[in-house]
Amino acid sequence: MDYISLGKTGERLSEIGLGTWKLGVDEKKEIEALEYGLDSGINFIDTAEMYGTEPLVAKAIRKSKDTFIATKVSPTHFRHDEVIRACEGSLQRLGIKTIDLYQLHWPNKNVPIHETMGAMERLVDDGRIRHIGVSNFSIRELEEAQAALKKYEIVSDQIEYSMLVRDIGDELLPFCKKEGISVIAYSPLSRAHIFEPKYAELTKFLAGIGERHGKDVAQVAINWLICKGNVIPIPKASSKKHVADLVGSAGWRLSKNEVSSINDFLSDYSRRSLASVAKPAINSHPFVTRALTWLSSAGNKK
Repeated sequence: MDYISLGKTGERLSEIGLGTWKLGVDEKKEIEALEYGLDSGINFIDTAEMYGTEPLVAKAIRKSKDTFIATKVSPTHFRHDEVIRACEGSLQRLGIKTIDLYQLHWPNKNVPIHETMGAMERLVDDGRIRHIGVSNFSIRELEEAQAALKKYEIVSDQIEYSMLVRDIGDELLPFCKKEGISVIAYSPLSRAHIFEPKYAELTKFLAGIGERHGKDVAQVAINWLICKGNVIPIPKASSKKHVADLVGSAGWRLSKNEVSSINDFLSDYSRRSLASVAKPAINSHPFVTRALTWLSSAGNKK
């Protein structure tokens, strides 16, 4: 397992993390999966109060030291005192004294960003969190959030990014790289949509590249994200077998020529396939993505 820096912090995170959205179906199996990932060199687990998986993560990290834990405060808790209470709740559910990365889950225009960021800075000062991050923020929203901070910097933006959802690649990704903000990529396999029959041409192409490295399609797709250099994919970990496959995405690199050929293929594929254009366009619309994620996440809460 290789490790990369989180933003400008000097923190060394495994080049893939473990996501926990929609876990909680088979707790014993999922805890074993997370533990296996930690034993395999992954040191980064992401959760959120909205997911309802913080207690599960707490059980998975009991035997592990130096695990980097990221969680998120829900946008309905962005008022100053509500941020503080939400953090206390997450700390209690996770069974830890300090959250390594505390993220704003979605932008909330109904609460002044300076109020929310004031609470985040207080949490850093009090030692309850170590780093401040955001999730699903655009460039403009990132700039506004950073301008609202007086003493600290935003270290990451967690956002959907995959071969099928690539809209951040044109502007947000270069901006984050320039500013020293890590991109944490959720749904790096597009919630398994990449394996649907309508994307058979793409998966066949990726399989051909994977054969040269002894890797499968999922491992190639995730490594393509790792090769961006400022991106940490966080695929969901639901079983030991699944995690073992995910671990195989790291510790190696596609060649520059292979990355270029994939980029060219994706560009041409998008032009030729309405389906591959439509999904990223729909997913990138802020009202659609926020509504869908809020609803699905709320439905996953216990």
